[in-house]
Amino acid sequence: MFRGASAINLDTKGRIAIPKRYREPLRADYDGLLVITVDFQSPCLLLYPLDEWSKIEAKLLLLSDTQASERAMKRLLLGYAHECELDGNGRLLLPMPLRQYANLDKHAMLVGQLNKFELWDEAAWQQQIEQSRETIRSEEFANNERLADFSL
Repeated sequence: MFRGASAINLDTKGRIAIPKRYREPLRADYDGLLVITVDFQSPCLLLYPLDEWSKIEAKLLLLSDTQASERAMKRLLLGYAHECELDGNGRLLLPMPLRQYANLDKHAMLVGQLNKFELWDEAAWQQQIEQSRETIRSEEFANNERLADFSL
């Protein structure tokens, strides 16, 4: 399980170094194989261990190729999907189209989301956090039945 937010940098070749605390679990549990794709709802990338990505592909396979919204989602998620492997130094090379989609330049945030990571431009991440705070204070949040019994 992946959790926490880590500030990371992209090098001049477009590589990121995965924080050390995640490297061994990624290698031991997933052979260091990941799939990177775009988030169709936010300007960030999603990094899935290959086994977790296989579950997403199984769901995508069930979607229609003739229904416009389902096909659009498949087109984005699969069209941008890129399989990669951690190198000996725990780095991943991010293809240029993915870096462009998420506006990644130098400073980024790698955010654990249990079964995957989100990769954000640092400034976009800060904006997202502010939006999330506003959402939590909203009436929509207060009226969400699924969150009614959630407590920390």
